[in-house]
Amino acid sequence: MTKALIIGGGIAGPVAAMALQKAGIDSVVYEAYPEGADDVGAFMTIMNNGFDALHAIDADKPVLEASFPADRALFWSGSGKLLGEAPIGGGSTGAYGPHTIKRAELYRVLHDEAVRRGIKIEHDKRLDDVDTDLDQSVAAVFADGTRREGDLLIGADGIHSATRVLIEPDAPEPRYTGTVVLCGYARRAPVDPVPGVYRMIYGKRVFFAYTTAPTGETWWFVNLPGPEMRKAELAETSLEGWKRQATVLLRGDRSPASAIVEASEEIRASNGYDIASTPTWHTGRMIVIGDAAHAAAPNAGHGASMAMEDAIVLAKCLRDVPDVADAFRIYEGQRRERVERLVATSARMGGTATPGPVKRILRDMAIRKRLKGGPRNTAVWLTQHHIDWEANYGCVRRHRS
Repeated sequence: MTKALIIGGGIAGPVAAMALQKAGIDSVVYEAYPEGADDVGAFMTIMNNGFDALHAIDADKPVLEASFPADRALFWSGSGKLLGEAPIGGGSTGAYGPHTIKRAELYRVLHDEAVRRGIKIEHDKRLDDVDTDLDQSVAAVFADGTRREGDLLIGADGIHSATRVLIEPDAPEPRYTGTVVLCGYARRAPVDPVPGVYRMIYGKRVFFAYTTAPTGETWWFVNLPGPEMRKAELAETSLEGWKRQATVLLRGDRSPASAIVEASEEIRASNGYDIASTPTWHTGRMIVIGDAAHAAAPNAGHGASMAMEDAIVLAKCLRDVPDVADAFRIYEGQRRERVERLVATSARMGGTATPGPVKRILRDMAIRKRLKGGPRNTAVWLTQHHIDWEANYGCVRRHRS
């Protein structure tokens, strides 16, 4: 095996390229966008398991330096009552702890690190088709008419993956979760800056969360219930338009949420999606990873970390198992149960954030009771996941055969 074609330069793509390089496999990353992927205005949390995956390929330090720690959460009701506090990640955050970073910054850091290592990234390369009628290889055909050939093709092209559909034309489409996610930034928000903490407000109509960046800027997000919006409609809605939509749902709460939104200089919006299960992850010499294979709603905050895990595990499988089809099967056996459990968990979290009046009271009581019980390692299966780069997946193949 000499070369992998990686479709998508978001998170999973550059990490996969670096992991493959460490495994002795060359690759080129093909990114559809001129400089980066979409939704660049959003921010995200990278958990301990994500950093653990990056550590396996010595790529954790650049991301740590570009992000800031925020490892505790204060929980408030819409009536202004403090429900309690807890460490993010269930009380067992591991060696790193949660860090927050803008999506665009994470892309930049991962791209810069990949390029520093000599990995090639080509932009303006949108996958249009594949040619699989080749002997021991596969070719990617791009919208600009160019063609690239390699030994295998990895689709890391996100939730609206073209690779997923080329692998299985009847693959499930992303499921709209019923909310538009707004991420906003306010340099002069009327709140006391508390570094290292997320403040979570379980409001009467929507859930709202915010934290403080090292610069003192307030970063926040809210999920607005409503119909799915066209991409053009999302882009064309003005800052004031998003403010009006958000504040209508927030003004009934005794919280600073509405004032934070009003003070914001930037708001970015995207439809919320997930993919509960993709039956076919691979065929022949093609496979999908990250959001292209499994996408969780953002409620659990683990999408980026899972994509990083995927990239490392796939590289290990390809390193240890000579046959591509066998390597793909072992990879799926290692990953499917874990990632689908995350998708289901995140979906449940979204469903309990904004219930009706009676259920809202019961929800607040349950949150208060749980938090008074002290930290519990409820998310150990998520945050404490460890990838041993030296472990050989070839042993897994021999054991199962």
